[in-house]
Amino acid sequence: MSIYEKVLGDKFNKLHPMLQKRYELMGERAIVGKGVMYTIQGGTRLLNPIMKLGTKRKLLFPEKGEQIPFMIKNTPRENGQQIHWERAFEFERLRYFNALMSYDSRRQVIKDYLGEPPIVYSDLIFQVSNGELIITSSKQRLILGKIELPLPKWLQGQARVKERFNDELNKFEISVEVTNSLIGQIFAYEGEFTSEDLT
Repeated sequence: MSIYEKVLGDKFNKLHPMLQKRYELMGERAIVGKGVMYTIQGGTRLLNPIMKLGTKRKLLFPEKGEQIPFMIKNTPRENGQQIHWERAFEFERLRYFNALMSYDSRRQVIKDYLGEPPIVYSDLIFQVSNGELIITSSKQRLILGKIELPLPKWLQGQARVKERFNDELNKFEISVEVTNSLIGQIFAYEGEFTSEDLT
């Protein structure tokens, strides 16, 4: 049973069958998806120095654009107890938004360590709505080596992810938005992908 089946429990069966297949198989073997992001947006220019620094940790990037080729690879680690997320965006330079996820059975959340090496930690809440997967961030911490410092809400990047399967196009569709209560949008992207590993 994958960590996503565990965190969703009975709600897992309410996902679209292709989403069930994708999130079940993640715990068993690597799953690769390829597609395009229709739009990739950023936020205020004040964030550019932080976004540029993020490229060194495979976390954030300053580039924006439309119709950007995209690759997502999910790889199980530790016998499926951890899932590595590699998201690659093909600008002039390849940019990443990577993470390592695991399941916290006591708190019923997915633990998300962002960046390589990780620089931010976030609790993730998984929900299902009309067959779609909705993921929202919760408590966050800044990671400084072995020290993890709780972030106040006004410093957090609040994430909302929606993933669905489009039966007409036979493609996965995804939208991601990260915002801050003070400065608004930090970054966002929206697009589609397919996976030969799931056909």
